Amino acid sequence: MNILTKWFKSLKTYFQEAWGEFKKVTWPGRKELMSTTLTVLAFVIFFGVFLGILDLLLTSLIGLYLK
Repeated sequence: MNILTKWFKSLKTYFQEAWGEFKKVTWPGRKELMSTTLTVLAFVIFFGVFLGILDLLLTSLIGLYLK
């Protein structure tokens, strides 16, 4: 068996096993999906604002120090 045939056989086995694992996945319901999505968005917005304020503060402090 040449190397190309072995490679295709192993690739086929990989996809068969991956599909088997994919079937075991428990997908979230619509309510859980919306809840977790809103939680992630809230954290992203909160930390975005926090880091923006921190950046402005540090920029001002460094600007005062360098003058």
